[in-house]
Amino acid sequence: MTHLQFAADQLQLANASTVLRLSLHVLAAAVWVGGQFVLAGLVPTMRGFGEGAPQKVAQAFGRLSWPAYWLLIITGFWNYLAVSGTHASSGWSAAFGIKMLMVVIAGVGALMHTKATTPKARGMYAGIGLLGSIAALVLGIAIAG
Repeated sequence: MTHLQFAADQLQLANASTVLRLSLHVLAAAVWVGGQFVLAGLVPTMRGFGEGAPQKVAQAFGRLSWPAYWLLIITGFWNYLAVSGTHASSGWSAAFGIKMLMVVIAGVGALMHTKATTPKARGMYAGIGLLGSIAALVLGIAIAG
């Protein structure tokens, strides 16, 4: 039986705790990662709204995205505890460690983006933050099995 094949009697609904934990994690990832894509796509339009419009929108996004980032970290630890790292393969453990590194890179990149004073630096840090976020998302899917 391959990973994608299963017997009908093996299918079960997740318990309420798992549904809550994973729903919060996915919702927070949608805000953090998805919001970065949306914001990047809207920047050219926002520039037409006048001086400082992109910065005002980015600040408003920060009021949503930073709580989502911290919710990702909290639910990420909850996820780790729920799957118990004692039964993890070395490959899973390595992917988890790299994912955590990418989470840190995503946060640092986003933070540095907010502190940058030149368009070049803002763009560079936004790119680092987004790439770290995408890598963390993909690794999260990989370690979910």
